[in-house]
Amino acid sequence: MLANESLKSLEICAGAGGMALGLESVGFEPAALVEKDVRTCETLAVNRPHWNVIRTSLEEFEPGEHTQVYDVDLLSAGMPRIKSAATAKRPEDLEERELFRCALYLVGPVQPRAVLFDNVPEMVHGDAFAAEREEIRKELEHLGYRLHWRILNAKDFGVPQDREHGLMVAVKEEYADGYRWPDPSPEAPTVGDVLHASMRARRWAHADEWRAHARRVAPTLVGGSDRRGGADLGLSGSKTIWRALGINGGTVANADAQEDLKSRDKPSVLWDLSSKGWELEAEPHEMPALTVAQAALVQGFPGAWRFHGLKTHAYRQVGHAVPPPLAAAVGRQIARALQATGAADG
Repeated sequence: MLANESLKSLEICAGAGGMALGLESVGFEPAALVEKDVRTCETLAVNRPHWNVIRTSLEEFEPGEHTQVYDVDLLSAGMPRIKSAATAKRPEDLEERELFRCALYLVGPVQPRAVLFDNVPEMVHGDAFAAEREEIRKELEHLGYRLHWRILNAKDFGVPQDREHGLMVAVKEEYADGYRWPDPSPEAPTVGDVLHASMRARRWAHADEWRAHARRVAPTLVGGSDRRGGADLGLSGSKTIWRALGINGGTVANADAQEDLKSRDKPSVLWDLSSKGWELEAEPHEMPALTVAQAALVQGFPGAWRFHGLKTHAYRQVGHAVPPPLAAAVGRQIARALQATGAADG
């Protein structure tokens, strides 16, 4: 493969496109993206109409019916977060483990040159996941891959968020010597700098002073389960950090001023911040809440990316996504390994 040739990928559990968007920025063109949720598929279609989005569950995906996915350069997956076998108790935990195995055993028929899986940091070296790592090692080494494991933090790669990801990169042996993990960026962007313009756009008179205060990274955004609750910015510890940043982490604000007209009885979630004050000791409900679009900026999405669906579901798409800059950093290194080997052979 020559360095100027395009790279093809197959993305499974594609979600709202965070990983695919990051990979696209470093030269990977998706042959297909597999995602079962209809509203999430609509998010992908709205933002990238030319992408080949296949709406189906991973268990029902048959590569033989989509032959363009054979022999791609990269198989990538932002996998649902799994629990260790010892702690998996709920039916959905078992479903997530089954998805994990479906992804692993898709490598054989597809035969990509490289594989990129994202999951919980504990997957990399936690004792509770030793059996899973051994299953992965046996399967992929049998297929001729060399495995690389690493925990990377999104804040080290241009994302204003303290967010660790457990990553596995597997590269075919003929390309494996060329793979290196990306080096961290020297300085992370901050919440204040990333959200300043959007706070001003929401008519907040105190956006400038808030920006100066909020020049820190955010805690990890989480999407939460589709089976439970509404949208908020995380557990109590995360909400405490958001409060210190001057943000109400207990809810998500409306998308725009038009939605405010329907929510006059809920002033804490209004898009329009013209009536909001600025006090560090204020109660959370007196502080601004982030919109879905602002949460997406904290996750590293570009401002133009749009999320389909009502507020809670749209926010979950954001919280479940792989930050695009992190995917780009790892994808760039995979691309370099594949292209350098091909160029040397040529």
